[in-house]
Amino acid sequence: MLKVQEIRELIKLVDQSSIDEFSYEYEGSKIKMKKHGAAKVEHVQQSAPAPSPQPAPVVQEAPRPEPKAEAAAVQEVKQEEIQDTSNLHKIVSPMVGTFYQSSSPEADAYVKTGSKVSKDSIVCIVEAMKLFNEIEAEVNGEIVEILVKDGQLVEYGQPLFLVKPE
Repeated sequence: MLKVQEIRELIKLVDQSSIDEFSYEYEGSKIKMKKHGAAKVEHVQQSAPAPSPQPAPVVQEAPRPEPKAEAAAVQEVKQEEIQDTSNLHKIVSPMVGTFYQSSSPEADAYVKTGSKVSKDSIVCIVEAMKLFNEIEAEVNGEIVEILVKDGQLVEYGQPLFLVKPE
């Protein structure tokens, strides 16, 4: 069964994210949360353990239209960026949580731009409900870009790093 503090942390994470609905089932406990409407939190006891929760879909906003004079130049730059990143591996967040570059505020970051990584190298931590989940590189290569800031809330499937594979 979930503790009250864990439920509060879940509510906080859902509130800070762009998702409107969240459902979580674990060992017979079930929690549902909805934003933008009647707030609803349910707790249901079940006799058989429920399957693992499915990740929530990522909702992205449509880009705003740009002035016509700048549109052609911006489109050329975007095309170059797409070509540059097409051969790069994206390390994505496996869950909704808070991104941390190091194991503690005093510690050095796991990786920096230019760092060499192997498949099992830890590149960051994503914290969800007071559980710190170490994220591995999944590929041998070099960190080209860090896409999020330390302490930033990240969503399921959100790119965290760009890696140039070896």
